[in-house]
Amino acid sequence: MWEYSVTFNHDREEIVSSFFNIVKKEVLKYNGIIVLTKQFSNSKIVIAVEKIYKQEMEICLLKAVSYIICNFYKEDFLDKHLCLTNKDEMSMMAFKKALINFDKETDYFIISKNLTFESNLFLTSFYKFKLTKLRDKWQELVKLANENREYLISTDAFNDLLKFLIDNLDICKDEIDVVEDENENYYVCDNGNKGETMEGKDLISLLIDMSPQKINVYCKNENHALELMRTIFDKRLNINFSKPVREIYTNISPFSKL
Repeated sequence: MWEYSVTFNHDREEIVSSFFNIVKKEVLKYNGIIVLTKQFSNSKIVIAVEKIYKQEMEICLLKAVSYIICNFYKEDFLDKHLCLTNKDEMSMMAFKKALINFDKETDYFIISKNLTFESNLFLTSFYKFKLTKLRDKWQELVKLANENREYLISTDAFNDLLKFLIDNLDICKDEIDVVEDENENYYVCDNGNKGETMEGKDLISLLIDMSPQKINVYCKNENHALELMRTIFDKRLNINFSKPVREIYTNISPFSKL
C-alpha cells in the first residue's frame, strides 16, 4: 500500500472538509482508505491505496492542494493586504474573486514545482516556507491595485479593471442559465442541473468561477446584481425580462423538468 497524510494546523473546518471531499472521491474510486482525525487545533487526513494507483493519487492530491491554496489561502491573503475603499460589498467580492482566478495556471505551476509526495504534508508549513514565490506574485498584484486605489475610487475605472480581469480568465463553460426566483434570489442551471438558490453577490462570485462563454438570465426587474453582471460580462450576457418567473420554469428548456 502507498500511504500519505496531510496535516492542517488552525485551518478552518471549511478548508479541511473541502480537501477531504475532493480526495475522498478519488480514493474510493481505487478502493482505498481515507481517514480524518482531529486533535485540538490540528486535523489530519490519511489515505492509503494500492501502489499501482500512486501516480493517480499524486495528481489528485496536487489538484486538491492547489485548489485549497489558490482559493482559501489566496482569499485570506487578499483580505489581509488589499486596501481598496468606497466600494460596495458585491463589487469588492467580485473584484477579489476575479483576482483569485486571475493567472491561476501560473499559481498551480508554482505549487506543482514545490510539492513532493513523501510520507506526509503539513499544509500550513508548506504554504509559509515553500511558497514564498507564490506569495510574492500575489503581493505584486495587490501592490498594483493598492498603489492605484485613488484612481480606482472612480466607479468607471474600477469596473474597467474588473472587466479586464474577467475577460482574461479562461472560458470554462459554453453556456449556462440563471433564473431569478420568486424571492428575488437566483439559481444556476448548467446542463439541465439546477444549482442551489443564492443571493446576488454569491451569484456573481459563482459566475466568475464558472467563467462561461454565454449567460442567459431570466429575471423580473433591474437590480444591482444584474447591473454589475451587465458591466463585467458585457456581450456574454443575454437578459430576458419578458416572461414571469413561474412561466420560465415550465416553458423554457432546460427548465421543463424542474
